[in-house]
Amino acid sequence: MSNEYIGPDGQKRCQWCKATTDFLDYHDHEWGFPVDDDRTLFEKICLESFQSGLSWRTILAKRENFRRAFLNFDYNQMAQFTAQDVERLLQDEGIIRHRGKIEAVINNAQRAQELVAQEGSLAAFFWRYEPDPATLPEPQSVSTSPESVALSKQLKKMGWKFVGPTTIYAFLQAMGLINDHEKGCVIREKVAQVRAGFQRPSSL
Repeated sequence: MSNEYIGPDGQKRCQWCKATTDFLDYHDHEWGFPVDDDRTLFEKICLESFQSGLSWRTILAKRENFRRAFLNFDYNQMAQFTAQDVERLLQDEGIIRHRGKIEAVINNAQRAQELVAQEGSLAAFFWRYEPDPATLPEPQSVSTSPESVALSKQLKKMGWKFVGPTTIYAFLQAMGLINDHEKGCVIREKVAQVRAGFQRPSSL
């Protein structure tokens, strides 16, 4: 049985798009395309942290609320959040009101500042963990990888929180460090073309 989903335009897409039409725009224009913008990378790792134990559908529906609540995920501003901000966020019905996750992303903003000071950018650090495409398993057949385990371990060593191997693997998929679109998916080749011309960021 095919794992592919036929979209409204008659083209094949990843099966997970079947869950809701709300996924289509995200799938077609964001998921898997390579990203080297630090703010976007930080936003995604925060949202993946909030997703832990939940569905991406829930997070995507609240993404604009998260952006508003967390100052568009500007980690320099988030790093200044106080206990008073945590209490404010716990009253915000538009986001996931989980104290541990809220405190974790504020902590991670501070750790992001440290990482940028050390590496020059978040992008330079994260892209160091791009897997060799030749070593990848079948698309969407695993939830962790040696690279996600290694990156998770290093981030935790640096003091980051809610960054387990599964969370990090989802981050690698979404941010284009892996082209994990199904082989029959119409977007897979588009992502491959963008990745081919993408200039990997380098450290200081």
